[in-house]
Amino acid sequence: MTQSIEHGHSQAEIDARLSQPPGRGYLRDVVYGAIDGSVTTFAIVAGVAGAGLSPYVIIALGFANVLADGFSMAAGNYSATKTELDDIKRLRAVETRHIANNPEGELRELRTILAQKGLSGDTLEQATAQIAAHQDNWIAAMLEGEYGLSSVEPHPMRAALVTFAAFLIAGLIPLLPFFFGAAEAFLASSVLTMCGFFAIGTLKSIWSLSPWWRSGLETLAIGGVAAVIAYSAGTLFAM
Repeated sequence: MTQSIEHGHSQAEIDARLSQPPGRGYLRDVVYGAIDGSVTTFAIVAGVAGAGLSPYVIIALGFANVLADGFSMAAGNYSATKTELDDIKRLRAVETRHIANNPEGELRELRTILAQKGLSGDTLEQATAQIAAHQDNWIAAMLEGEYGLSSVEPHPMRAALVTFAAFLIAGLIPLLPFFFGAAEAFLASSVLTMCGFFAIGTLKSIWSLSPWWRSGLETLAIGGVAAVIAYSAGTLFAM
């Protein structure tokens, strides 16, 4: 599974696409929440099953984990993304102040940034002057060139909600056989969870040049190790 980079190149399509850049998107938040949801919930299921406790205990602890840990993950991602957003705003304010207090120095920085992109001579001077004529464009160029930051601001609440939703969906998968009273609930939970790990891994391959099956197997291996550790720990307390 690879991310498609195909798109139209008419002037109208280019204008529409570049006027609304996507930023980092929410794939990171989906994968982050889904992997943690699967691993932590199945770890609880495996540990409790290894201890030989009642399926009702598994459901209670697993469901509590999905809600509490999912909220914790969402809150943590919100705080982290909010911090990232606050830093972008801080640096934008810094550059605004520098432009007001030392425009010549900021022009030299802008000219250097553009020169590093391959511009030179009259073209470099004209580009510097044209970008500097619009302060928003000037600041955006400085944020990208000096700090490596995108001009698209992240959305903390959206990132948190996406993380929570992914955690909730993936975290409920190991509990489904126990909810429905399956005869071999732990075996069914194991199979479903391993399939979930593999599916998350194939989704993760969108970020990578690795083939989908390799990314899937990698995530499956990580989740499998966590499950084995949790189950082994649970057997130490078997009734």
